Amino acid sequence: MEKCLIVAIADNRAIGKSNALLWHIAEDMKYFRTTTTGSPVVMGYMTFKSIGGKALPKRDNVVISIFPWPDAPDNIKVVGSLDEAYSVIEKDHAGKGGRLFVMGGGETYRQALPTVDKLFITHVHTTIEDADTFFPVIDPDIWEVESTTPVAVDPETGYGYEFTVYVRRNR
Repeated sequence: MEKCLIVAIADNRAIGKSNALLWHIAEDMKYFRTTTTGSPVVMGYMTFKSIGGKALPKRDNVVISIFPWPDAPDNIKVVGSLDEAYSVIEKDHAGKGGRLFVMGGGETYRQALPTVDKLFITHVHTTIEDADTFFPVIDPDIWEVESTTPVAVDPETGYGYEFTVYVRRNR
């Protein structure tokens, strides 16, 4: 199974503030939904809480929590680590191929970056000075651009953005 990561990042690598997204760009939300639907998603506990504490529909949801979670919703799987999340998904989807997506938050991205095969990045062309969560540097010696869209402008925020897919260079 191909391991992927999906995130929207500002030009200064900002991805969040106070456990919330920094912008609402309708086309980015649509891209996220279209790209991840039908695939398992992995997220940290705080990200799960930030999306309303409900499983994303039409996706197997795996939540990483380092604390016991006796009241977890029935339609999610709770694991203690990223490695355990990968194992559970690979077991549940054995022989099916496809992709899994790591979808946040900051610490989960930091742990996942060295382990994934592909990055689905929405580059949002703005700088958020007061953000408190940042994405790691995308090292061009490790990652190469597979595809990118032309820059579009969100009518609500005025931010330019583009969807870029990176693939890991030969290991």
